[in-house]
Amino acid sequence: MVKLNFDEKYFTFTGVQLNRINIMKFLRNNILILVMAISLLGCQVKVKQKQTEEKSFEAWIQLFNGKDLNNWDIKFKGEELGVNYNNTFRVEDGLLRVSYDNWEEWNGKFGHMFYDRMFSHYKLRVEYRFVGEQVANGPGWAYRNNGLMLHGQSAQSMELNQDFPTSIEVQLLGGNGTDDRPTMNVCTPGTNIVMDGVLTEQHCMSSDSKTFHGDQWVTVEVEVHGGEVVRHFVNGEEVLSYTEPQYDPRDEYAKKLIPEDGNLIISKGTISIQAESSPTDFRKIELLVLEE
Repeated sequence: MVKLNFDEKYFTFTGVQLNRINIMKFLRNNILILVMAISLLGCQVKVKQKQTEEKSFEAWIQLFNGKDLNNWDIKFKGEELGVNYNNTFRVEDGLLRVSYDNWEEWNGKFGHMFYDRMFSHYKLRVEYRFVGEQVANGPGWAYRNNGLMLHGQSAQSMELNQDFPTSIEVQLLGGNGTDDRPTMNVCTPGTNIVMDGVLTEQHCMSSDSKTFHGDQWVTVEVEVHGGEVVRHFVNGEEVLSYTEPQYDPRDEYAKKLIPEDGNLIISKGTISIQAESSPTDFRKIELLVLEE
C-alpha cells in the first residue's frame, strides 16, 4: 500500500516511513544510476553497430563470378597458354567445374587455371565438392584430389611441359568412403615451408581436419600473411599452420624464379586451381585483401 500526503511531514511507501528529504535523495541517486545504465547500453549498441558496419563493408573480391571464366588464365601440360584442353574448366549452372566427361582416359596432362592478379596478404574462402568418378587410369594419389595453389608463379612463366606451378599447394581431398583422408593439407611443388620452427622438405603434410566422404559441399579458408604465416581453416576451425614459404633451390623450375639477391622467401604470387583427374565443383572462390 502506498500512502502519500504532502501536507504531512512523513508518508508511507511499502510500509517504510520516509521524509521528503530522503525521498529526494533516493530519486536523485537512482536517476543517476538509470542515466549511467542507459548511457552504457547506448555505447554497447554503437559498438555492435560499428562492428556490423565494418563487417558489411569488407571488400570481398569474387574471383569466380558465377558466369564465366573471365580473369582466369588456363595452362595444361604440353599445351600453349590459354588452351582449355577438352573443355575441362567450364561454368555450368552457376558452378565452376573441373570436368572429365570429354576425356577417354588420363594422359598426364595436368591443368591449372590461374587468376590474373597476384596477392600477398589475404583471406581466401572456397566452397567445393568432389563429384562423380575419377577419369580412367588417373593416378591413385589423385583420387578426389584438387588444390588451391598459392604464392604461385605466373601462368605465363610456366614451361611447356611443366606439371605444376612452383607454389604452395593447399591440398583438397575427398573421402573414399572408408579411409581417413583429411582435407586442407599442404604440399610444396618447388617450395619448402617452416613448421614448428623447423624447415621441412617433406612434400606433403596432413592437416587435423576430418574426412569428408561423398559429394558434400565443404567450406574452407586460407589466411595468408605474405612470407610470414599461412593458416588453414575447415568450416571455421583452424586445422594447420606454417611459416616462411620459400623457394626450394634444388628444384629445376624454382631455382629459375629465385631473385638475384638470393632471397628464398615468397611473399606474394598467383592463385590457381587444379585439374589432375578428379571432377570437382566450386560454387564460391572469394578473396579479402588484408592490411600488411
